[in-house]
Amino acid sequence: MKPGILKAGKWLLNALLPRACLHCGLDLHYLWEAPLCPACADALETPPALSCARCGLPLEGGGASCPDCRGRGGALTLARSAFIFNPQLRSAVHAFKYRAREDLAGWLAGEMAAALKRHPELGPYNFCAAVPLHKARLRGRGFNQAELLAEKLAARANLFHLEGAAQRLRDTPSQTELSKAARKANMAGAFAAGALAQDRNILLIDDVATTLATLESLADAFKKAGARSVAAFTLAREP
Repeated sequence: MKPGILKAGKWLLNALLPRACLHCGLDLHYLWEAPLCPACADALETPPALSCARCGLPLEGGGASCPDCRGRGGALTLARSAFIFNPQLRSAVHAFKYRAREDLAGWLAGEMAAALKRHPELGPYNFCAAVPLHKARLRGRGFNQAELLAEKLAARANLFHLEGAAQRLRDTPSQTELSKAARKANMAGAFAAGALAQDRNILLIDDVATTLATLESLADAFKKAGARSVAAFTLAREP
């Protein structure tokens, strides 16, 4: 299609279905592709250099590790995130996750793919797998946001997407209001992984990481299924 015709088509589509920034509500120019306006897109925050070497948690006071990771191991070798979960990104994630904006998966995964290049330590992890939803939760939401991100990210970052490599055994209560200890107990034994994990370095994909209890539990399932090493890469990290 000729550029002029494509441009006119975008103008007409915007005239019929005008778009607004997901965070501030500003009208978006018809040639602007992102779901956030330029100012809100520029406000997205990448994790600081002073972050925990294992879990990626920002460390205001510096140091190599956060208190939770210091001297401790686990099934999850390391975790990284594309952005900090600030208000601008929160608006985009909530639209994607809770308002059925599946169309946002491509843009969000594109941002993740660009951020992935800043983390060469994740280079050995060439197989990716999404955090699975329980069947009941999947029926209610209609889609798994992590699976969409993993699918789109794999295509952009030259990763092998292990669709259906794990399953959620229990429909666990929401982690939102739980303490760190309660989150860990809530997720214990929540997942099972199959033969696709055997002898592979697997990168777990999810939208937001908070205490890493979910990712740690899933990593444990993959390790038990024979994975060589398991890391995680999320769109956002709750500081």
